[in-house]
Amino acid sequence: MDVLKQRIRQDGKYLGNGILKVDNFINHQVDPKMMDACGKEFARLFANVGATRILTAEISGIAPALMAGWHLNLPVVYARKSKPVTMPDTVYLTVAPSHTKGHMVELIVSPEYLSRGERVLIIDDFLASGSTILGLVRLAQAAGSEVVGIGTLIEKSFEGGRQALAHLNIPVHSLAVITRMDETGIYLEE
Repeated sequence: MDVLKQRIRQDGKYLGNGILKVDNFINHQVDPKMMDACGKEFARLFANVGATRILTAEISGIAPALMAGWHLNLPVVYARKSKPVTMPDTVYLTVAPSHTKGHMVELIVSPEYLSRGERVLIIDDFLASGSTILGLVRLAQAAGSEVVGIGTLIEKSFEGGRQALAHLNIPVHSLAVITRMDETGIYLEE
């Protein structure tokens, strides 16, 4: 997706240790027009998977998931990283390592919003090692839902996430794929 790739080249910053800073258009400040274009592209890519719900992780996955939900006319559920008092006592919970936080984070979903028989499309900001997305898969499976596709804004192909998801045998689409990042630049698949 050219608009996303252009923004990564223009505003993305390599911080070392596999970290890509995209805070000024995805992770802290969000570019709504770009997110709308990304949501439209996800809707095109996943139009035929029969999804009934979109699942993402708090917080950076919400913007692309919401726009995909808008274009697919689907509700969006996000896994919380802490349990609010409004959530029931019994929840779906898993943990996953966070590359940017440097520790394990909880992913929590209320059974009110993820049910048996749902066909879940996972949308998130990054596919790196695949551990957060696999955490979302575990949540969907715990609810008795079927994961029917995975979409990410940015994939860091050198971290092995796509291979970690291969056993799921479902469509995985990334709108921009980074093949290498180092002090010389950010290299994207064409």
